[in-house]
Amino acid sequence: MEQYKKEFIEFMIDCNVLKFGDFVTKSGRNTPFFVNTGFYRTGAQLKKLGEYYATAIHNKFGLDFDVLFGPAYKGIPLSVAATMAISDMYEKDVRYCANRKEVKDHGDKGILLGSPIEDGDKVIIIEDVTTAGTSIKETLPIVKAQGDVDVLGLVVSVDRMERGQGEKSALDEIHETYGLETTAIVTMAEVVEHLYNKPYKGKVIIDDTLKAAIDAYYEKYGVAK
Repeated sequence: MEQYKKEFIEFMIDCNVLKFGDFVTKSGRNTPFFVNTGFYRTGAQLKKLGEYYATAIHNKFGLDFDVLFGPAYKGIPLSVAATMAISDMYEKDVRYCANRKEVKDHGDKGILLGSPIEDGDKVIIIEDVTTAGTSIKETLPIVKAQGDVDVLGLVVSVDRMERGQGEKSALDEIHETYGLETTAIVTMAEVVEHLYNKPYKGKVIIDDTLKAAIDAYYEKYGVAK
């Protein structure tokens, strides 16, 4: 596992973004782990988060794209932080764009924030985490409605590695349904690999009991092997 992935896992724990316990996902699944990017709350945290996203984007897609689109609401700061990091790390100036939940009818009118999306633009969508792949159904039509654009793919912070609407993983379903390439900074398998029975700051985050709960979750919602 690359060093930046290990650092990102620990970064999520330090920021209280990656939590373990008893939660319910947006898709209604009871889960022993949860990722809430709303807990990235400081300038320093967002700067580092943007750098992790920038690394994952560069590794998967290179730099041949024009716009990073962040769906409202959590995708808005993600798109801003990542575009800034791409500029700093790779000296590539890409535009950020996000949508409003409500169309604005005065001043800067319309549904978009940031840069307009224009014909011929190559777009990458940035999200926090994809569980069942439901949010991309809402996001993709918004982007496509802006013009003749090429949506290259989707980047998330954590691939939860569970089924989407069918028997395949949510990210695989997105790839097959929409033709989008997908990538994540880390997968849950990498999270478990890095934390299982290994102390971090003097504490074992994933012990045998939690590992059993995670395994049971994947027995129910994981991709068939």
